[in-house]
Amino acid sequence: MTTPDKLGTRIRTYRERLNMSVEDLAMNAGVDASLVRNAEEGEVYPPLGVLVKISRALGQRLGTFMDDQFRPDPVITRFKDRAEETAAHKEGAVGKYHYYPLAKGKTDRHMEPLYIIVQPCEDCSTSSHEGEEFVIVVKGQVELVYGKERHLLQEGDSMHYNSVVPHHLGAANGEAAEIFAVIYTPI
Repeated sequence: MTTPDKLGTRIRTYRERLNMSVEDLAMNAGVDASLVRNAEEGEVYPPLGVLVKISRALGQRLGTFMDDQFRPDPVITRFKDRAEETAAHKEGAVGKYHYYPLAKGKTDRHMEPLYIIVQPCEDCSTSSHEGEEFVIVVKGQVELVYGKERHLLQEGDSMHYNSVVPHHLGAANGEAAEIFAVIYTPI
């Protein structure tokens, strides 16, 4: 993933190419204009669900905003080389999701494969965006809120769902969980 400053520059560049105001982009993405402003100024790195909405509103792949480099196929990510790239505030306030991208540098991808450590958090707000998500629980337990349903998943369980339905994935029982996730967003 790019740094908040580079991400902000990319969002602003694509927005300006389309002659959109911050308010237009926010409305098209279904997010608050202050969030778009803060992202463009490098003050915040939006959560993945919000970044999906912004990339879609700009007609770009999610990877356009997350990658700093190009690597030819096949893109191999060694376990020892996995690097955390947390979506967090610039001031260092860590979010509940710690992202480890698994296809960094593959610029023509339509899926975003990630290893994610999910920290316990009281916030259970849902999000939605076009596409699909596939998740495998590697360690701990996670709770999936999908529409009005709640599902508890254990180690080894998997889930595949349309992400247009409001959803939330969180660590269950007050303990961190680890997952592999593949997020597909159509262009």
